Amino acid sequence: MTGESTLKEVTVPDIGDFADVPVIEVLVKPGDTVAAEDPLVTLESDKATMDVPAPFAGVVQELKVAVGDAVAEGTLLLSLEVGDGAAPSDSPARTATSAEAGAPGAIDTATEAEASAETAGAPATAASGPAAADAPPANAPATADAPPATTDAPPAGAPPAADAPPYASPAVRRLARERGMDLSDVQGSGRKGRITKEDLDGTGGAPAPAAAVGDDPVERVALSRIKRISGPRLAQNWATIPHVTHNDDADITELEAFRKETNAGQKDVKVTMVALLVKACVTSLQAFPEVNSSLDGEELVLKRHWHIGFAADTPQGLVVPVIKDADRRGILDVAQELARLSGAAREGKLKPAEMKGATFTISSLGGIGGTSFTPIINAPEVAILGVSRSAMQPVWDGAEFRPRLLLPLSLSYDHRVIDGALAARFTAHLAGVLGDMRRALL
Repeated sequence: MTGESTLKEVTVPDIGDFADVPVIEVLVKPGDTVAAEDPLVTLESDKATMDVPAPFAGVVQELKVAVGDAVAEGTLLLSLEVGDGAAPSDSPARTATSAEAGAPGAIDTATEAEASAETAGAPATAASGPAAADAPPANAPATADAPPATTDAPPAGAPPAADAPPYASPAVRRLARERGMDLSDVQGSGRKGRITKEDLDGTGGAPAPAAAVGDDPVERVALSRIKRISGPRLAQNWATIPHVTHNDDADITELEAFRKETNAGQKDVKVTMVALLVKACVTSLQAFPEVNSSLDGEELVLKRHWHIGFAADTPQGLVVPVIKDADRRGILDVAQELARLSGAAREGKLKPAEMKGATFTISSLGGIGGTSFTPIINAPEVAILGVSRSAMQPVWDGAEFRPRLLLPLSLSYDHRVIDGALAARFTAHLAGVLGDMRRALL
């Protein structure tokens, strides 16, 4: 290196209250030149996969961790030599955090199809055991236009060195792992030989059918990483929480008309039915505080804050963003935060803190269909609301049948905390608020 240089240490930044998080990929090696924000290592907690970025440009001098090591905030990762000789990498800066797993319990799929909300009345932002939204499959790859990583990029115009590790972004590496593919066998067609998603598709990455059993052909496919992570928590929640599901309908005829009128009168943000559900749920949770609680031994912890989780199914997998302090937000503010978090989820930019702290979760299948389901409670919460597709139905008003838009509600609750009467009262109250949102102002 020329000129003055300084050796600086790079540690794990604030990743929330996670501890003993395993390193699943080391994306650089000694001698590599990195730019600020280039990914260095990839960590995987039970809720998210995170790329730790370089805090400044420099040359990697010494690695302090390896794949499989457990780290936490402040753990030393590597040392960088910073100075005139540490030229920035020619790859664009990458996002530091790539949330990939849903909150424990998120299993089903749904769509936050905001456009379909205009006609369906209850857009789906979530679907899952504990929640979900948006519709690509859970093992879908990250967006194809994700910025390339800088791992072992050869000089311009030169092919990768024979002994260099495959040149691919973390998203492509994850997809290859899920498909059981060896990247060293893939010829990269991207800039400087970078392996792209299309290169994986061109290699026939789908697992080959296994040998037939008798006359019936079978195929063995590895579970996606997200299902491997969420599966044990799902099983634990289902096995340890006595679930009961109460079903009811809410008449949202006037609410849907209000939603459309609101959207027609302003263009800054689009109000979805999920945004209205968030506000309605806060009102009912305030009226029935036991539903906004957690069980701690023989004590019930009543939460005096209202953080509402909703699930989003993204190209990276299911995640459950949380709208914090929903009680303090107006409907437009909730809708804006819902859109922001959904967008961040789709782009893989959710931070761990944005997926923590929910006191109640909404799981909507409204963009897909169905009349009811049993969402799995996401401990330590004690209830979760499932929402199916709204439908126009004839309703007797005492004199005649009138067409009304009905929204199916499915409340799964922990029977140790909530009994049937309380669940029925809560759901009836919620249906009343949805029928007349003026009650949310009281």
